[in-house]
Amino acid sequence: MRSVTVGGLLAEKAEAHPDHEALVYTDRDLRLTYREFDDLCRKTARGFMGLGIGKGENVAVWSTNRPEWIQSQFATGKMGAVLVTVNTSYQRAELEYLLQQSESSTLILMENYRDTSYIDTLYQIAPELKEAEPGKLQAKKLPHLKNVIVLGENRYPGTFSWEDLLEKQALVSEEELDERMNSLAPDEVINMQYTSGTTGFPKGVMLTHSNIVNNGLNIAECMKLTEQDRMCIPVPFFHCFGCVLGILAGINAGSTLVPLQEFDPRKVLEAVEKERCTVLHGVPTMFIAELNDPEFEKYDLSSLRTGIMAGSNCPIEVMKDVVNKMGAEEITIAYGQTESSPVITQTRTDDPLEVRVSTVGRTLPNVEAKVVRPGTSEEAAPGEQGELITRGYHVMKGYYNNPEETERVIDGDGWLYTGDLAVKDESGYFSITGRLKDMIIRGGENIYPREIEEFLYQHPKILDVQVVGVPDEKYGEEIVAWIRLKEGETASVEEIREHCRGSISHFKIPRYITFCEEYPMTASGKIQKYKLKQESIALKESSTE
Repeated sequence: MRSVTVGGLLAEKAEAHPDHEALVYTDRDLRLTYREFDDLCRKTARGFMGLGIGKGENVAVWSTNRPEWIQSQFATGKMGAVLVTVNTSYQRAELEYLLQQSESSTLILMENYRDTSYIDTLYQIAPELKEAEPGKLQAKKLPHLKNVIVLGENRYPGTFSWEDLLEKQALVSEEELDERMNSLAPDEVINMQYTSGTTGFPKGVMLTHSNIVNNGLNIAECMKLTEQDRMCIPVPFFHCFGCVLGILAGINAGSTLVPLQEFDPRKVLEAVEKERCTVLHGVPTMFIAELNDPEFEKYDLSSLRTGIMAGSNCPIEVMKDVVNKMGAEEITIAYGQTESSPVITQTRTDDPLEVRVSTVGRTLPNVEAKVVRPGTSEEAAPGEQGELITRGYHVMKGYYNNPEETERVIDGDGWLYTGDLAVKDESGYFSITGRLKDMIIRGGENIYPREIEEFLYQHPKILDVQVVGVPDEKYGEEIVAWIRLKEGETASVEEIREHCRGSISHFKIPRYITFCEEYPMTASGKIQKYKLKQESIALKESSTE
């Protein structure tokens, strides 16, 4: 366990190996050593202080993986403002909700992303910005928001540019920044992440320096990361996967970070080859896209050693391909949630492949986890399914301005109830078997979508599959399989059913099978099963079966 702040961690690494590469952006020819990166983050921190941003104020960042994002992470980590991460796929109502609920005083945003103009979206919520003096916004809908900083070449009314922010450093001395850094405590909140909102309104998860620094440290140790490693990070920074499993794990080890501004399978393959990356992170859908790139075979990925596949259930067949075809023989699986900083369990690089493809590993150091019978605190027997709960340094401080929800998920003894179904074996390895709310009960039989998904993944024509339940008058619920086929393949519903017959129980064979091109997803790569469920209900109602 380390007792250090986010800003202090980077300062330590800059002192330990100042001339080692810390940050590389291949698409913009940006290369910074640890000393250069730490200096830049100090300047940014002084800029924030020069704007009048105080310790404990909330600073929201709405951007893809630009260099300014990671600068902001460590700059706020040095001057004590709380970094609030904003999902890049948010639209007007979601942004308005987050800025109101988080009470952010500052918003850093890029000009646009995909087909959304971020700046126009903000003007819709706060039209007063067009007439405001920069730093003095008074918006009816966003009473806390004062500063708006735009990342880009263009100037916009009422806003600062990134260059304006850096110029503000002149108002704050190095000594004043040091004094601020020394006033920070590791158990203070420094990061706030909003749960992805796959159900209900997103909640602001308050994470401390200690939460995320130590989680990053433990993750790095599980992967045996050193300063010799070079980590390709195509997962979004706004998600824990990017900013903890990626950035903070890498910085803890003194590794070189090679982020991609936005995910593109070919750019990932190019970055790994060009920078000789040894580490690659991704959600399963990212690895599937990379493995199925038409030019996959032409890239030299021989430098790859390890990485993390996480974010959603990791199909066994995909895991095998990452090991055998990409050469990442020490790839690990990590499991957790934002409320636990986020990793609870992880496989180790020396775990046998069968363990790494069938479990989510063991608890991280200084982390407790157990499986309890749902609705109780009574521990389940080895091999018995129940809800996974966890306790330790990694559990969040709580949900921002939401004590009722905090009390609902963290009990009086400090146990966080994850809502995930799991099984723990005799050796202490956990397997995630589904979500409590995803379980399908058909005719009194408990059916776990993960089991059917894993079986269907083995079909040679299937690229990806998601299983959900829909209401049924006769059986209570019926099973729907949403299948993506590999490029150029065709299959019939009957062919898929025939594949199931004699291999899985008849009641587990999907009643409804539909083929699709893509799934509804959050920007962090999580498949929104509740949307698939909604579509499945409509599908069932229109079915003639």
